[in-house]
Amino acid sequence: MPSNITKRRRSKAKGVGFTIMVVGASGTGRTTFVNTLCESEVLPHKDCDNPETAGLEASISIKPVNLDIEEDGMRINLTIVDTPGFGDNVNNDLAFQEIVNYLERQYDDILAEQSRIKRNPRFRDNRVHCLLYFIPPTGHYLREIDVSLMQKLSHRVNVIPVIGRSDSLTSSELKAFKKRIMEDIVQFDIPVYNFPYDVEEDDEDTVEENQELRSLLPFAVMGSEEEVNIDGEYVRARVYPWGVAIVDDPEHSDFSRLRGAILGTHLQDLKSLTEDVLYETYRTEKLSRTAGPYLETRESTMLPAEDLANQSVRLKEEQLRKEEEKLREIELRVQREIHEKRQQLLAKEESLRNLESRLAAQGSDSIIGSPTTF
Repeated sequence: MPSNITKRRRSKAKGVGFTIMVVGASGTGRTTFVNTLCESEVLPHKDCDNPETAGLEASISIKPVNLDIEEDGMRINLTIVDTPGFGDNVNNDLAFQEIVNYLERQYDDILAEQSRIKRNPRFRDNRVHCLLYFIPPTGHYLREIDVSLMQKLSHRVNVIPVIGRSDSLTSSELKAFKKRIMEDIVQFDIPVYNFPYDVEEDDEDTVEENQELRSLLPFAVMGSEEEVNIDGEYVRARVYPWGVAIVDDPEHSDFSRLRGAILGTHLQDLKSLTEDVLYETYRTEKLSRTAGPYLETRESTMLPAEDLANQSVRLKEEQLRKEEEKLREIELRVQREIHEKRQQLLAKEESLRNLESRLAAQGSDSIIGSPTTF
């Protein structure tokens, strides 16, 4: 019992690992949102003071940042993966592939670690559990780049669409924009993370909460790194000539509901989906490609779900068969060694008995041959 308590205390002290990737073009409020979310300057703002370089196209770079935060008494080892340069080029195919490659590298790392005979106790799981995709507040429909990115990435990570700098739209414009975005998501069959629930399995509160969160998609968010004094209380807000937009006010922004979901109520669900669905799907595809060298392209390796599952089962059965053969060989070798040792022991026992017989015989002869004294 004491060891279990110690283990739980260490786990609590260590914290829960969670990784968020933020993707969005410059000007969508991505940096300010992250700094507001973490309540500190985690990401630097882009410096565009030089007019000669301001218009140059920059290639995408992927930058993870680690920090510790506390949410409702729970310590979270949070990793923010920023993607500056995305959406700033005319052709963003390379940016798409860079993000996909990064996501798959994290899966490859943990697949390699799980295949080791001796695991590394200090191995860090860097799989991305949630991707926040920032949609610019145009008020129209999803752009081609928005559709393409979410379609490609939703099979590798839990994608949550958000409208950045939503305070630039009026309430009616925002409501209509949200509706059009969700219509596009349905039309283009984009499998975003939609806060799934089961009416029959989940309790009433869970169903109601997930229904509410689903109705907020895409989340309309804003951020502010400055605090404003309103009626004697300092709050994070943005001041405009027409009034004040408060970050944590549900009437002004979905920021607090999104933060509470990804860092609180749905953190474990996002981790579980990443581990049990997204990673396992990738792992099965990877093993299937390895097992089938005749498949020449990535598309040709994509098998139906049932075939992938069967392939995974066959691979596991083959692995078990090989392990059983090794165990049988070890068992036979041990039995041979035991038999040899037993034979050696019996030979030694026989030798000892012969020696004892000879010694006994010699003792008898000496007694018989000795003179009798009267």
